[in-house]
Order: sequence, then C-alpha cells, then structure tokens
Amino acid sequence: MTVSKSENFLDRTLNSEMTRRKFMKVSGKSIVGVAISASFLSLIGCTQEQVTSGKVTLWSTPQGLLVVNEAKCTGCQRCEINCTQVNDGYVSSYVSRAKVSRNLMLSHLGNGLLTDNWVYFPDTCRQCEDPSCGNACPVQAISSDDRGVKKVDQSKCVGCGTCSAQCPWEMPTVNPETRKSSKCILCGSCATGCPTGALSVVDWDSVTAALQKTRK
Repeated sequence: MTVSKSENFLDRTLNSEMTRRKFMKVSGKSIVGVAISASFLSLIGCTQEQVTSGKVTLWSTPQGLLVVNEAKCTGCQRCEINCTQVNDGYVSSYVSRAKVSRNLMLSHLGNGLLTDNWVYFPDTCRQCEDPSCGNACPVQAISSDDRGVKKVDQSKCVGCGTCSAQCPWEMPTVNPETRKSSKCILCGSCATGCPTGALSVVDWDSVTAALQKTRK
C-alpha cells in the first residue's frame, strides 16, 4: 500500500508527544491508511482494518478524543434516546444532540436509504476552537464554559436558528417547543449508552499514556 505525504504526517503526529493542540491538526479527518499501534487501536476501540477503510474519524474536544466508528454503528439510535432522556426528559431524534436518524434516509452528504450510498453513523458537535455557530449568533448566546465546552446560554438564546444555519454540520438544533437552540455539552450520555461502541470519548490522559507506550 502506498502512503501519501499527508498520511505520513498524520502518522508522525499520532506517534509524537500528545497534546490536544497537536491533535487538532488531524481532528475531524478520516485516518485512512495510517498504521497505528495496537495499544492506541485498543484504546479507541478500533481495528486497523476499520481505520484503513476510512470508517474511523477522530475529533479533538476539551474533554478528550471523540471517536466515531462508522463500521460499528447499527443505526439503533440509542445515542439519540440517551441524549434526550438525560438532557430533555423525553425522547426525540430531532432535538437530540447526537444525530443518527437524519443520516438514515438522506443526509446533506448524499448518504442514506434514499440514495445509492446507504450508510449510517453517529454524528455530533465538533466543539470547534473557532465555532461558526458562536461567531454567528446575533445575541452571543454560545460561549465556552470553564471546561472549554461551547454551550448555548438558554437565557440569551432567541431561537433564530442562525447557529444551525452557520454550522457546517448543522449540529445546533432549535427545539420547536421551547424555541431555544441546544448543542452537545459533552455529557457523554450518547457514548456511554452506545451498545456497539460506535461513539466514544477517550480522556486526554489515556490518550497520552497510550501514545507514550507506543514510543517505548
């Protein structure tokens, strides 16, 4: 297999001293073609085959490394159920901060049951360092808390939907009943309730330890 220069760069980054800022260089990119150590694969719950196939995406968040493994997703929507039960007190795929159901039929990427490319995967807020949603909010309702997590201040939100329109992945969602927007706050309920491990958050201490083990 031929490995491109960009993939060599990813490999070097993954095996260098680990910091969240360094990982931002590969955050949100499929790590297809990158050979990763067994210890790190075990930590993120993926196989080398899944990585090589392009079904694993890594996102850097303040709480840890968000791992999305499309190969493990069964479309059960348990993440949506757990998210809304914990945060809203009822079940709603539409309001959920984790998104699966919208990928089942027809996604903005051209995937779904109504296309020739039927795939499903869990999706959620990337917690961008420079968030388009927060920058565009006309009332500055989106800001970072003391953990660095971007959250919507419900007392300020006017439900205009600008945050959703400006997010490249349309992650913030305006609740049709409360007329307030919400987005992922990294509570972890979606990941902890996933029966297959398709969505997981690995804390930064564990990531650093695994990569230090790799270098030995």
